[in-house]
Amino acid sequence: MNKLGKLTLGLALALGLSACGSNDANESTNKGTEDKAQTEVSDTIKIGVVGEKNEVWDEVIKRYEEGTGKKAELVKFSDYAQPNEALISGDIDVNSYQHYKFLNEFNDEQGEEKVVSIGDTMLAPLGFYSNQIKSLDDLKDGDRIAISNDPSNGPRALFLLQSAGIIKVKGEPGESITLDDITENPKNLEFIEMDPAQTARSLDDVVAAAINDNFALDSGLSPKEDAIYLEDPEDPDAKIYVNVIAARAEDKDNEAYKELVKYYQTDETKRDYDKYTNGAWIASW
Repeated sequence: MNKLGKLTLGLALALGLSACGSNDANESTNKGTEDKAQTEVSDTIKIGVVGEKNEVWDEVIKRYEEGTGKKAELVKFSDYAQPNEALISGDIDVNSYQHYKFLNEFNDEQGEEKVVSIGDTMLAPLGFYSNQIKSLDDLKDGDRIAISNDPSNGPRALFLLQSAGIIKVKGEPGESITLDDITENPKNLEFIEMDPAQTARSLDDVVAAAINDNFALDSGLSPKEDAIYLEDPEDPDAKIYVNVIAARAEDKDNEAYKELVKYYQTDETKRDYDKYTNGAWIASW
């Protein structure tokens, strides 16, 4: 081989080795980045909740982290519309805020079962509250009543008023009725539908309001002490309102999420219910 040929061959080998080294380094770097991203996703379970008072979950997370060495954190939302969408988009891993009726109706709207229950938590009775009256029997002709505008808790409030003997409606408990299904309203009550997060704030503007427990607790209200009428947790019709921990349908058998559920469904959590909600929440597992 002449001198020029040797030089060309040497350059080619050098460039080839350099290129191989560069590819290996890039592959190693990319793999490291991917592994890091996967670790960041799997190391911390993100739990979507609604409202600010989440002491029960704070205690569960503390026990979970101490027992497993893994991490979990709460992602707080201000209304009921957000956590399922965040779950589907992958912004959170599980959520804990909805009951079976809300979950079923969400999936019906999606046209498929995108979100599923992976564990029951508790029943939180819906209550009517008032700054003006002590009993629903004290309602007067034309009084304004605030109820939720979502298709699960709005009907729930109407059925609760029927159980109190205030109105009569067409349909069976658990069905998605509307104001048009009120068949008897002897006191000509005016119903104001609003976002569930606003019901507690409406108490100065209406005579009574149906307020979900998390928003009642956030507002400093005690369901057992302050509600003027409270859902009966022993009523079989109330079972559809049992709350759940939910995950994406494809993650229903995810072992990490199942482990989190086990740390929730404990006697310690039952004691936390009594401690932080004054017994308003009833364990349902």
